[in-house]
Amino acid sequence: MNKTVDTEICNVTVYDNQALVTRRGVVQLTGEERELVIANLPVTLLSESVQVSSTGHAGGRLLEVRTEKSSTREATHPKVSQLSEEIGQLEDQRRQGQDMLTLLNLQRNFIKNLGNQYLERLTKSQNPEPLNLTQIGELLDFVGERWQNLSGAIAQQDQEQKQVNTQLQAVRGQFQQLSTPQIHDSFNIIVTLEPVGAGELAMEVSYRVKGASWEPVYDVHWQDSQQTARLSYLAQITQNTGEDWLGVALTLSTAQPGVGRQIPPITPWYIDLQQPSALANRTTTNPKEHNAPRPTLVNMPFAGIAPEPEPTIDDELERLRAQKELEESPGQKGIVTFTLDSKATIPSDGVSHKVAIFHRDDYPCRAEYVAMSRQLNFAYLKATVMNPLNGVTLLPGQITIFRDNTFIGTSKIPNIAPGQEFQIDLGVDDGLKIERYLVERQMDKKLIGNQQREAVTYGYRLTVANLREQDVQVKVMEQLPVSCHSQLKVRLTDANPHLEIGELGVLEWWLTLPSLSCQELSYQFTVEYLPEFRVIGLDV
Repeated sequence: MNKTVDTEICNVTVYDNQALVTRRGVVQLTGEERELVIANLPVTLLSESVQVSSTGHAGGRLLEVRTEKSSTREATHPKVSQLSEEIGQLEDQRRQGQDMLTLLNLQRNFIKNLGNQYLERLTKSQNPEPLNLTQIGELLDFVGERWQNLSGAIAQQDQEQKQVNTQLQAVRGQFQQLSTPQIHDSFNIIVTLEPVGAGELAMEVSYRVKGASWEPVYDVHWQDSQQTARLSYLAQITQNTGEDWLGVALTLSTAQPGVGRQIPPITPWYIDLQQPSALANRTTTNPKEHNAPRPTLVNMPFAGIAPEPEPTIDDELERLRAQKELEESPGQKGIVTFTLDSKATIPSDGVSHKVAIFHRDDYPCRAEYVAMSRQLNFAYLKATVMNPLNGVTLLPGQITIFRDNTFIGTSKIPNIAPGQEFQIDLGVDDGLKIERYLVERQMDKKLIGNQQREAVTYGYRLTVANLREQDVQVKVMEQLPVSCHSQLKVRLTDANPHLEIGELGVLEWWLTLPSLSCQELSYQFTVEYLPEFRVIGLDV
């Protein structure tokens, strides 16, 4: 005797490409049951992953657990009769519309022939009446007005017929799909039971399913007035496992169940000697002999052992790809697991659903302004956010950035461990204004050694103004031209405040500007070259 156990999903752990589902149910036993069946489980279930446990007052021992695949023919969908009635109504509507369209065309053809009939009557009459231009004009107006009205009605009726035909085709397709018997495949878990007595038995069954995954995503809300960042750690879950997760306790993990970490076996490393080929050393003038294929070289193992086939390029690429995936797997860096505080509902629809892992308002951060006056008169705002030491690992993912509730853009962050920092770009900030002026441009000729050289000196003044109500840190960046020729020299001749030239001619000043203040910077550089050359690319 067997009995079906009604179970509900209570816990789900989502991994990178699968999920662990836990079901619970209670069954009343009479003491005669030999098998318990948990039915209608999805076909994405991995049979080898099934585990069953039981507790309760009923005596008995679980002897064996197995899975069986079953196929059932689904009953006719209840919507089929409704669709059949709708198809009949649409067909009646289409017939009525076609009759109306025929009538309108007949009326328009009558109006079209009305003028011809009048003229024909005048020409065939033995005593024709004198032409009455007023009557003819009234006739033309009548014919034109009725023709226009009937043509508009025909066009409208034709458009309605097209809509009815489209709707009828869609309903017929839906009717065909629902009226065709569907074969539903599923798994049943069968538990063999050694009963002892009657009573209540609580069962818990867990199994892994394919077709589920999750990835981390983030929302960062930056507040200009408070200079703070609020980070929302979210999970984007997608599942198409064949069963809906309704109000379940959800856990997210970077573990990879089923991926082994076995030590690869050691294979012999063979070497051998090869005799020089007489064919390869022979000199010939016959082009056919030049193009003749050379004998394939085979690495021979020890005597008595058959040679193994040489690996192909595809085999080697597959081996390297598998090795790279193993090295980059999250298990190599430690497993990260999140248990959500609230229950979640994730339908099996293949659509991404977002759930919140946590929100945190007190992420330590600092604002930094970067001014590049050659490109823009305003500064760029960049925030450096620190993952606190008591925080959790921020997994690689997409980050959506908001500034004072205004969407700025999206970016990506790498793996950020507790204690590490990451940066977010917050766009242009009009609270800092930068003006750049060319204050000097002087041509000069010099005699260096026995060579005549020309020199062009440029001088710039920068004004950086802080229009905000708080102090700010600003990095002001300028750049000198970089020479690509040994006879073209670029020298920084003056800078206030003083600084050193960085890589590729970049100049960087770090300023602390008090609220509602400004500061001036200046620099001067000289470009020297031989007069027979023409300098290109010196756009200032």
